Amino acid sequence: MEIHEKKKGRMEQLKVDCARCSGLCCTALFFSAMDGFSENKIAGKPCTKLQNNYRCEIHNELEKRNMKGCIGYDCFGAGKHVTQFIYKGKTWQTSKEQAKEIFDVFVIIFQLYQIRYFLEESKIIIPAKGLWSDIQNLINENETLCNSIPQIILDIDMEIYRNKVNIILKQVCECVIKCFKSSGNNRFTEFFGKSFKKRDMSGLDLSMKLLIAANFDSCIFNGSIFLGTDTRDANFSNADLREAVFLTQGQINSAKGNRNTKLPSHLDYPVTWK
Repeated sequence: MEIHEKKKGRMEQLKVDCARCSGLCCTALFFSAMDGFSENKIAGKPCTKLQNNYRCEIHNELEKRNMKGCIGYDCFGAGKHVTQFIYKGKTWQTSKEQAKEIFDVFVIIFQLYQIRYFLEESKIIIPAKGLWSDIQNLINENETLCNSIPQIILDIDMEIYRNKVNIILKQVCECVIKCFKSSGNNRFTEFFGKSFKKRDMSGLDLSMKLLIAANFDSCIFNGSIFLGTDTRDANFSNADLREAVFLTQGQINSAKGNRNTKLPSHLDYPVTWK
């Protein structure tokens, strides 16, 4: 069953662009070595591996060093927007008096960009076509918020905003699941470390599920929902994820796979997938 319209151009805009950022993810955020980062780091402190040109000193060694936190992180392009659009090229290094504000704005813009990613995908999910008008209104509101001045962005109540969006996202998920109500896949409830090799996982709601180290070699995921799913070290080698719903680049980066894995057209193969 075809889940998505073929046009995915707007989702292409929500991709990380480190070359146009100022190392915001490496500076603004809290790091824990236990989560696969290079060190324990407080929010607002630059990572010791971040160079003056905002490039990572060990970027080419992340896989060898098992830096899974760094490999899996994806800002959806929020860093580029904050650096280039909101602050017009000014950075936490060149405008140190604004550093905290820049970091706080980035954290909020990241959340808004992540939400917009899910809204943009919702707008091309065919079973949810009846919701597209409401979804577009939420996208327009999101873009207006992201293009606001820092003072307005910092005043956004993200909990209220997220709850409003979640109402629509839940309805979108329900529209998709209804198309697969007879699949029988709802019997799968536990995934951590288990093997599902060559199974058809279509229509399965994996929202917020732990797929850590599960084996999905050669599985099919048509209409399977990945909203907030933990995919660390899950094996998607040879799997078909083209019609998976709400799958993100960060989830793919955190998982295992190969060049025979079929991905949605707006996602890229991680360099770690040989």
